[in-house]
Amino acid sequence: MRKSAIVKLFIGSLLGLGAALVLFLVAGGLALANGVLVMDGPDVVGLQPSALGGTMIALAAIAVLAMAAAGIVQFVAWVAAVFSTAQFQDKTWFVVLLVLGLVSLGFPAMIAYVIAGPDGTAPPTPQAVRDTASASVPSASVPR
Repeated sequence: MRKSAIVKLFIGSLLGLGAALVLFLVAGGLALANGVLVMDGPDVVGLQPSALGGTMIALAAIAVLAMAAAGIVQFVAWVAAVFSTAQFQDKTWFVVLLVLGLVSLGFPAMIAYVIAGPDGTAPPTPQAVRDTASASVPSASVPR
């Protein structure tokens, strides 16, 4: 997968996560401001049944599902970046993305990859260029 597609996935998931977070906070704030949530100190102990309450709970549930979907898309972008960098002869980006992702630091690794990582089209290695050049030139046979 090309780096441009991986970046689009990653940025799109960040935008989706941000939009879902805003929706969740607005739904929760409206529910709290309109007395839908029954509070006992800092704890929510119940819900007041109303049309607004049901709507806000549904919006909050949709927001949570959208956040989960954004997390899955970020994971897909990370896996695609790992496979894309595995194609290179220099395995530095591959190792960085893989190790940081496995120790739960995949988000900072993906930010670094988006900003400074190599794209998915690797330039040919010098060995591959020599092999291609030698394969295209027919060898002359000298009769004895």
